[in-house]
Amino acid sequence: MEPVEINAGEYYLRQLRADERLDDRPALIEAFADEEHSRYIVNYNVRNLAEAGHYVWQRTVQWRHDERCSWAIAEPTTGALLGEVGLKELDLDGGRAEVALWVHPAARGRGISVVAVSSAVRFGFGALELREVVYRHHPENSASAAVAKRCGFTQIGLSEDANQPGQQLVTWVQT
Repeated sequence: MEPVEINAGEYYLRQLRADERLDDRPALIEAFADEEHSRYIVNYNVRNLAEAGHYVWQRTVQWRHDERCSWAIAEPTTGALLGEVGLKELDLDGGRAEVALWVHPAARGRGISVVAVSSAVRFGFGALELREVVYRHHPENSASAAVAKRCGFTQIGLSEDANQPGQQLVTWVQT
């Protein structure tokens, strides 16, 4: 599938970019260098322009192969990267996906997450005809718990983190 852009009201959801008109790589490096960010996002290393470029490329490939829908959460007038939201573990045949989310440290506390997650979930249920969207987060991540609750997810318990054996994640679901 081709990337889809979403007008999310106060924010704009678009594909991550690294081109002559818009380059998200510096903001990606800043976000991934943040201690709070790296505490919860452990699957990726984005320490330099090359790794950031690979990250952008990887998201493009995942769209193309129907593996993940991923959007840069952008400021609508400048296009500045404020974070990323996505539907990962995308199973179009089974009608399921999992929310992925992070917000740049300079943009936290502005309600960006709720707007972005709500928009991505609406896209999943409407355009992709998903029947279930899961939201998982580290038990100590109270900000993610608040986002899940404000976006209408129902907490169903704990599940094991596939990326960190032995680590439990709080699991929420929306159908």
